[in-house]
Parts: sequence; C-alpha cells; structure tokens
Amino acid sequence: MIEVNNLSKNYGPFQALKDISFRVDKGQIVGFLGPNGAGKTTTMRILTCFMPASKGTATVAGYDVFKESREVRKRIGYLPENIPLYNEMTVTKYLSYMAKIRSVPRKQIKERLDVAIESCGLLERRHQIIGQLSRGFRQRVGLAQALIHDPEVLILDEPTSGLDPRQIVEIRELIKSLGKERTILFSTHILPEASLTCERLLIISNGKITGDVSLSNGHAVPSHTHNEDRIDAAYKTLSLALSGGQPETIIETLRNIPNVLGVEHSTENVHDTYLIRYDMDTDVRPEVAKTVVNSGWDMLELRTDEMSLEELFLSLTSEPSE
Repeated sequence: MIEVNNLSKNYGPFQALKDISFRVDKGQIVGFLGPNGAGKTTTMRILTCFMPASKGTATVAGYDVFKESREVRKRIGYLPENIPLYNEMTVTKYLSYMAKIRSVPRKQIKERLDVAIESCGLLERRHQIIGQLSRGFRQRVGLAQALIHDPEVLILDEPTSGLDPRQIVEIRELIKSLGKERTILFSTHILPEASLTCERLLIISNGKITGDVSLSNGHAVPSHTHNEDRIDAAYKTLSLALSGGQPETIIETLRNIPNVLGVEHSTENVHDTYLIRYDMDTDVRPEVAKTVVNSGWDMLELRTDEMSLEELFLSLTSEPSE
C-alpha cells in the first residue's frame, strides 16, 4: 500500500532523510517512531505530495507520489501536526467545504459528512463553532476532514500531541477503530501510544530507518535493522544462573558460542547469573545448554528476557560510539 525506496531529502547542505526504505502493507497500523527532528514529518510531507524528495521513489496504492500526485491525493487522508481548521466555521460547514475541495460528488457529500461525523464522535458537536471546541474535539474534526473523501490510507502526524490523558485515550481508540478498514501510518515520539495503538513500528533516527519492530501484546519483537552499522543494536537476552566454574572461564566460553554478542556477569542474586546478548534472528538456547553440560557446570535457571520497547527505542536512536 505504501512503498518507499532509497528516499532522500536535502535542505541545502542539511540532509534530513538519508536513503530510507520501507513498506507498509494494506490494513496495517504502523507507527513512525523517532525523536524530534528525526525526519518523520519530512517523510510524511513527501508521501502526501506536499513536497518533493531530492532522490528516491515512493508509491501509495500503486501510484507514484511524484508522477501521479493527483491519484495519490485521492487515496490519502492527511492529518498534519498543525491542523488547518477555520475556527469561525461550524463543524458541519467546515467538513462540507473540505468535501468539495476533495472533489466528493455533490450527491455523496451528505452521506460522507454523516459517516465522518459519526466515526469521529462529533454528533453532539456538529453544529458548534470550531473555535469553541476543546483541543481534543478539534483533533477529531481534523481526523474527520482526513476521512471525508473515504481514503484508503490515513497519514497522521503526531495525532495525540498536546492532548490530556483522557483525550489521548479517546483518539487512540478512534485510530484503532479506523484501522479496521484502512491502512494507517502515524508518527509519534510517545512510546506508550505506539505500544498501545500499533502492530508494527518503524524507528527513524537522524534521517535513517534504524529498526523495523513488530509488537506483540505491547512488547517489542525486532524484525530487523536497516542500518548495517547498527546491526547489533537490537538483540535478545538470556539470563543463565550457574553454579560451579570460574566466572572468567564461563564468560569466555559463552562468548565463543556462535551468534552471541556479549556476556555480562552479575552477582546480585544468590547464584552467579550471566546475561547473554545474542542476535535477534537466532536462538542460542540449545547451544548454551549443550555448552553448560559439556563444561560440567550446574544450570540452575535459563530464561529469555524480553527487550522492552524503551530499551529498544534507545538502542536504535542513540548515536553509535566511534
């Protein structure tokens, strides 16, 4: 549904995007996660045909955003971070105006208006002046204008920015309900929002895609990293409790197991514990168990420690050491 290949954007000497590539399939809710200034908004402006890229290609619903921008815009609903609302208009008049701008056929405007208002929970506010609405309801009006022409794809830039906790929950549930029928890409730098709303995350840092993460019950399951220099940034961890053997010997032996990235020794518990970091695309448990038996050590515990979303985000957005 959305496909980006080797996309770059330069602002004079500053390179905001650096050869990024990713794909969002039909029906997915994907979070575009990264710190401020990482390149999220620039990417979204390119995908919604608001600005050109310096190089690379991007398609939405099979249409090229540079060569077929009119077709792309028909299929995208866009909610920018700063919503272009007319505060002196009522909700109904504003959405009717947006429907005409989006070339909704005159006979369908009332139907599309009713659907957008109901979907966004604006039934009791439809005749109210937008300038008199709370920020949360203005955000709903912004979502309604993005839906008014029944697009296949929604691109939302920081949709919960500046909202109070109750409003955040309401907008989150609204996005999840909209995602049942549409493909959604939305940017955020708020980790809890990403874990509670999305099924997948694209992590961007310093203009580069550094991680592609699936979410299972709010937990991060790294798929792969895109930056070869950071290939060990995301990893899995085993906790191994042992008795017998010298720590120095154990650490050296465990480090020599294929796909093991590092071993740390801890004495905080009753027994010596070894934290084994290993490549996220592998499973070293059988080899670890075999090594323990062959070395004559007593295994007291072997368990997998999941990497939290916060830990993963920090590892994929921190500057690599020189």
